[in-house]
Amino acid sequence: MVNAFEIQGGKPLKGEITPQGAKNEALQILSAVLLTEEKITISNIPDIKDVNKLIELLGDMGVIVERLGDDTYSFEAKDIDQDFFQSDAFKAKGGGLRGSIMIVGPLLARFGKASIPKPGGDKIGRRRLDTHFLGFEKLGAQFNYNPEDGFYNVDASDLKGTYILLDEASVTGTANIVMAAVLSKGTTTIYNAACEPYLQQLCKMLNRMGAKISGIGSNLLTIEGVTRLGGTEHRMLPDMIEIGSFIGLAAMTGSEITIKNVHYPELGMIPDVFKRLGIKLELRGDDIYIPAQDHYEIETFIDGSIMTIADAPWPGFTPDLLSIVLVVAIQAKGSVLIHQKMFESRLFFVDKLLDMGAQIILCDPHRATVIGLDKQVQLRGISMTSPDIRAGVSLLIAALSAQGKSTIYNIEQIERGYQHIDKRLQALGADIKRI
Repeated sequence: MVNAFEIQGGKPLKGEITPQGAKNEALQILSAVLLTEEKITISNIPDIKDVNKLIELLGDMGVIVERLGDDTYSFEAKDIDQDFFQSDAFKAKGGGLRGSIMIVGPLLARFGKASIPKPGGDKIGRRRLDTHFLGFEKLGAQFNYNPEDGFYNVDASDLKGTYILLDEASVTGTANIVMAAVLSKGTTTIYNAACEPYLQQLCKMLNRMGAKISGIGSNLLTIEGVTRLGGTEHRMLPDMIEIGSFIGLAAMTGSEITIKNVHYPELGMIPDVFKRLGIKLELRGDDIYIPAQDHYEIETFIDGSIMTIADAPWPGFTPDLLSIVLVVAIQAKGSVLIHQKMFESRLFFVDKLLDMGAQIILCDPHRATVIGLDKQVQLRGISMTSPDIRAGVSLLIAALSAQGKSTIYNIEQIERGYQHIDKRLQALGADIKRI
């Protein structure tokens, strides 16, 4: 059965929308429940495929999972079935989910061993896992890759704290190494650590469980190993990628939208980047209000040269929003160079936007120049396929602003990252249906 969205575009939307819990935080926080046998309660969990698959995987391992509400679960990892990690079922489930790599750190820390299949997931260029493995090796883990069954077997019976300089500020890599280090003997120092809000959330939660992590929010983390961790409660941040997507959606469709409960201090430079595109937004309490705008103009640099928007590790601009910025720039006045440094092939979806009538020059796999149409010309609806989560939502935004009907196929990619997106957009007045 083919799932697709059919969209009649060109209508302004209006209303309030609440962002879901952060997908990228969820994958780390849920893995951390494996670090203790005590109960952990987590709320604001997004109801999306990648997260639900991980919750199911925890259940298969023997974690007692209880659903307490729409977005709240409790987890008790008392008895973990060690044989499950050698099974075909684990290979099938773990291999199809990028987030499955995140269970390795906690398993090593608590049980001294782990096995993982080679992970699968996105098509956005190579995503190396070397950072994770190099970190575990520095802590004393030994790896054996078996090419016949595609499993990594890891022995970590004697993890010891050490100094680790990460080869890249990988968010998942940092999180995984932190989770392995909290129960290691001695002190671990991680330099060039990622410092995303999600990672800060993980460290704060681990500290509430009894870990000793200092330097949270900086790129230098110090972790004093402890012998055991206890239970806690945790509420996840709203998803900043969704918040950015909704800002872009409002501007592109000329809509008046209020985004509720955004945790503004945790958004870093995201609001500023959208302001650079000329989008007006104001903070009301902890909500972002975007007025309906017929027109928004991209700023230039002080010397008059063309604006460049590039991604960088936090506190730089997140790569997950560059696709959104690119789409929003299509209807701005002025030009902008989008420079996607962190992943190759993430910009290849621009061919669909060209078919819709956008003016974009794809310079190379990492750079695209957008020449804004200033809403003088409407995009036209087309049929298209979503290549990855973020490009999928960017195409959805383009379709909502376009004249006529668009059909987006492969929406499973969108739904890996955005919960009930069709229903939530319908509530704002969007003409979108699932076919």
